[in-house]
Amino acid sequence: MLLNIFLACRSSQTFNSSPNILMISIDDLNDWIGVLGVNPNVKTPNIDGLAREGILFTNAHCQAPICGPSRASLLSGLRPSTTGIYGQIRDENLRKAHPILNQISFLPEYFSNNGYKTLGVGKIFHGHAPNGVFQVSGGRIKGFGPKPKVFFKWSKKGTSTDWGIFPNQDSLMYDFNYANWAKNELEKNHNSPFFMAVGFIRPHVPWYAPKKWFDLYPIEDISLPKYDPNDYVDLPQIAKDIAHRGMMPTTDWAIKNGEWKYIIQAYLACISFVDHQVGVILNALEKSVYKDNTIVVLWSDHGYEIGEKGTFGKHTLWSESTKVPLIIKLPWMKGGKKIKNPVELLDLYPTLLEVTSLPKNPLNEGKSLVSLINGKTEGSGVAITTYGINNHSLVNKTHRYIRYEDGSEELYDLINDPGERNNIANQDGSNIIKRNFINYIPSLNEPWSTSSYNTVNDYFRRTSNTEN
Repeated sequence: MLLNIFLACRSSQTFNSSPNILMISIDDLNDWIGVLGVNPNVKTPNIDGLAREGILFTNAHCQAPICGPSRASLLSGLRPSTTGIYGQIRDENLRKAHPILNQISFLPEYFSNNGYKTLGVGKIFHGHAPNGVFQVSGGRIKGFGPKPKVFFKWSKKGTSTDWGIFPNQDSLMYDFNYANWAKNELEKNHNSPFFMAVGFIRPHVPWYAPKKWFDLYPIEDISLPKYDPNDYVDLPQIAKDIAHRGMMPTTDWAIKNGEWKYIIQAYLACISFVDHQVGVILNALEKSVYKDNTIVVLWSDHGYEIGEKGTFGKHTLWSESTKVPLIIKLPWMKGGKKIKNPVELLDLYPTLLEVTSLPKNPLNEGKSLVSLINGKTEGSGVAITTYGINNHSLVNKTHRYIRYEDGSEELYDLINDPGERNNIANQDGSNIIKRNFINYIPSLNEPWSTSSYNTVNDYFRRTSNTEN
């Protein structure tokens, strides 16, 4: 129905018969964007503008709190628990990770099989994309540089984490090139509808950006998140084991060394830098002949903890790691809509098929968001994030429930405890709430794929594969 409205309302200008897709992914961006109102300092005018013109999902969650499995899930339409991809995975190994992945079409492939021209640049899958997924490729990522010869603040093995002003101009940043590649493609004539994916790497570590982006955030104006040094007291041991990332700074270290505000400043600078690159693409789209028939989707692959839970990074099943920005702009629909229902990145695949009137993919495990967009509240209202086999975090409008492989549990009242500080899993009256969540825990939990690995801490070194 949405597409029919679009076709009926088109002007006399010549357009492709089907709407185009412009999909923008941002690496390691948590919910610190202006329109979500979480961080009082952040400046994201371009992402905010897109949200005002589109649909903002204020309670969106990733399927895994780490790049590889999150992106594999979104782009395959399958849960990590279905494929066994719980950790990182090389693009070239995706097809052999699980037999079911030989049966599916990745999201860009599905559009290609249905008459679309597919284009991609930057980090879409974990590296870029498996060979042949995009008809036109602007190139895979070259790492997370550029980097100085010597680290500024942090140089522990196992992470690229560091922060500071570098390099001296935007044009030396890899994301600058990805944005301009997309801009150039939008200026070209495409004779068929296109699916274009642009994958930015900032604000992934290292938190480097040119000085002008740091200047947006004077250090004396930086607000610190709330932090409770006793936050882990009521947690099961497995939660502590998973959360431990020895290569990363701890919040206590950052406080003791006076670095917490500087870390936040650098993270915010990287966010504003990448927001500007988003603006380059959106401005190019606005000036193009495609502006009135292009669906725009913006998402991040997972959240990021900036000291709230004792350390810095993703890799946990709490909201700072699972919650992500998600915006969909439909050119035929009035913008400014906010949807508070829990949704999953997994839902993007079936949603994009429905809004472009393509046939459903029966292998999709997500649900189309079109009913929510149309004002209905169909569906489970539960978003599921998985990290490692049989470790699941489930969120609805009022609670978060975490169930670990050893049976340990966490339960949080998100209305009265949005920071998830007080684990009420063992309190009287919690069993009814937990039972409602347990019904949604995936019944299929495949073993770790031999193509997927995780070496972030001792827990995953014991339970997963070593790097392939």
